Order: sequence, then structure tokens, then C-alpha cells
Amino acid sequence: MPTKTDSTAKNTTAFAAQAAISFGASLFAMLVAIYFMEADPWIKGFLALGTLYLTTSSFTLAKVVRDMQEDNTVISRLDRARVDKLLAEHDPFKNIA
Repeated sequence: MPTKTDSTAKNTTAFAAQAAISFGASLFAMLVAIYFMEADPWIKGFLALGTLYLTTSSFTLAKVVRDMQEDNTVISRLDRARVDKLLAEHDPFKNIA
């Protein structure tokens, strides 16, 4: 019975490039908008720090979600290995007595 050993979805290079370009463009646009905004410097600084904080927390959240998904994958693989071991050791024709 053939089994699939790796069930994780792989991202293409084009998708990774699109995500990186989109991230860079949005961060650049936000920083340019703050720079050219007609406001006091302290307001611009506050918005710039907020943008940078949002950016770093987005990276942290993405890492946490990825780590949780990897942990679930490892746990499910361990559970599957335990069940496979039990099934391999089970002899349905063995006498119970």
C-alpha cells in the first residue's frame, strides 16, 4: 500500500517573490506617505514607529503560526507511526487464551 510521506504543501518561487515584492511595496508606500504627510515631526515619528512595530509583529506572528503548524505535523506523524507500529505487531489469528 503506497503512502504519501510528505503531505506538506510547497510554495512556488513565484508565490514567494510575489509575497516579498508586495510586502516591500506596501512598507515603502506607507513610509513615503508618512514622510510626505503634512504634520508635525512627532506625529510622523509616531506613525513611523507604529509602522515598524506592525511590521516586526507581523513577522513574529507568521513565525509563530508556522511553528505551530510544524508542531502539529510532527505530532500527527508520531501518532501515525505509533498506529502503524501497533497494526504491524497485531496478529488477528493469534489465540486470545
